[in-house]
Amino acid sequence: MTLPIDSAGFSDALVILGAAGIVIPAFARFRINPVIGFILVGIAVGPAGLGRFVPDAPWLFYATISDPHAIEPFAELGIVMLLFSIGLELSFRRLWKMRKEVFGLGAAELIGCAVLLALGFLAFGQGLITAFGLGVALALSSTALVLPIAGTSGPVGQRAFAMLLFEDLALVPIIFALGALAPHGGSAWPELLRTLLIGGGTIAAMLLLGRIALPRLFAQAARTKSPELFLAVSLLVVILASVATAAAGLSPIVGALIAGILIAETDYHEEVEGITAPFKGLALGIFLLSVGMSLDLSVVADRWVELLLALIGVVAVKALVTGLLLRVGGARRGVSLETGLLMAAPAETTLIVLGTAAAGGLVGPQTATFWEIVTALGLTITPMLAQAGRALSKRVERRSNEEPLPAIDEGQPRVLIIGFGRVGRLVAQMLDAHKRAYLAIDADADLVASARERGYHASFGDIVRPGMIDRLGVAKASAIVLTMDDPVQVIRLTKLLRTQFPNLTIVARARDPKQAAQLYRAGATDAVPETVESSLQLSEAVLVDLGLAMGPVIASIHDKRAQLRAKIMEMADMSREPPLRRRQLAPDT
Repeated sequence: MTLPIDSAGFSDALVILGAAGIVIPAFARFRINPVIGFILVGIAVGPAGLGRFVPDAPWLFYATISDPHAIEPFAELGIVMLLFSIGLELSFRRLWKMRKEVFGLGAAELIGCAVLLALGFLAFGQGLITAFGLGVALALSSTALVLPIAGTSGPVGQRAFAMLLFEDLALVPIIFALGALAPHGGSAWPELLRTLLIGGGTIAAMLLLGRIALPRLFAQAARTKSPELFLAVSLLVVILASVATAAAGLSPIVGALIAGILIAETDYHEEVEGITAPFKGLALGIFLLSVGMSLDLSVVADRWVELLLALIGVVAVKALVTGLLLRVGGARRGVSLETGLLMAAPAETTLIVLGTAAAGGLVGPQTATFWEIVTALGLTITPMLAQAGRALSKRVERRSNEEPLPAIDEGQPRVLIIGFGRVGRLVAQMLDAHKRAYLAIDADADLVASARERGYHASFGDIVRPGMIDRLGVAKASAIVLTMDDPVQVIRLTKLLRTQFPNLTIVARARDPKQAAQLYRAGATDAVPETVESSLQLSEAVLVDLGLAMGPVIASIHDKRAQLRAKIMEMADMSREPPLRRRQLAPDT
């Protein structure tokens, strides 16, 4: 059976695939966030956009989505796949470690935002029940947008994930509570208890059955060596888990999350993650299209002042509550600010809760429509809030970390390590082992804070900022080690330092011999190419493992290093030794 070319399904598929394959790469070309791109496309192709002109221009039928509700199941699938992919990155051990953040920070954030927003609605004349319904709905934050931006690791991602996970778990009780508060809804409380009991039993059964059956199921699929079968099994597990929790009265995304966690405990989680990633991306894009289509531009134009003030109010309240809770919990100012702004907009689940409240008569239809538009606008600006939070966080951390640098010991000049990742830390450890003073500098505030906690002598700073070289006391340093992973910046900084300090020992990290030659030309005393050093270490290991004596092997490695260095010098057209190459080492103290 062929699909008629004039069918709505054909045109909708054409629009969705066109957005994913043509429009979104065009947005990426101009460095526009794909989230914003999908939402803007949804606005354009929806019934309030180009869709309104279809009667006058029938050809637009193939460039618009005629029935936005027809793609809602695929949009829900996008959120399900997102939670499934998050589950693949987790483990039971990590979830157990996060229990305090989920049920402590997550509960405090949701309740705090809901109460403060409800008080605001009461102040503007709304009834108590209406204020409660609106407050709880708008207190929710977007799992579908926040987690792809922040991830689930790092100071911001971990805290955001904990709060979002609690919100997702609390969604079903919220819906039942609103149903109980609705007129003639007194019977909802027993139903809520029944759902929680059945849901708990369902989750326990899924955990037990999944641990037993999933390894065997995926092992059998892997033996067939059929990618199609492996994909089918992966999607089957996700859908069955989502259907099971939905049938128990819980949210389908809870089942998807549990399915991901169970598969993460098997040996096949990497294969599952890779093979399902395209489906997650496309389905999430459909969800964002549906968000854009829900925006009626004519209503936005007529009531833009009210909508703007409402959106600013919600964002301000949620950012303030979240930021203050994180600060009280010990988070740094930059992390609190960035996380607060990231979590400030309403969520896709806000639309579900608003619909429930409106259906139960807790919120009037016009009021619900107004806040649905506010929610859609909030989802649209979430990537911009994330970017603003990141920029403000860096500025705040830069100011808070600009304490006076440790004083220079005139009797023993220190080595300056610029860049304090894995390479810089190892250099610091070796300097410590030989009792050489050092100071590490890095522009990543999180990395510096972590280094200090581990006992390293590290300070926040951006070496390329005006005046930083003077503040560091480079003129009195015994040497400077450049370990940054930015070839252009390393070469530029080497030239600058050699120009200002002709007698300074400069040791720089290089990716390969070609970059090492460029560093020698720029004035480096030593340039250490990573590819060469790793090859020499592998050679040393294999020769010793073959039974050769350690002494001759080390001597041959040193000779080979000298030969390679001479070739690099030749590549750099160096007719002389680098500055201070023939220096005398100070005795160990």
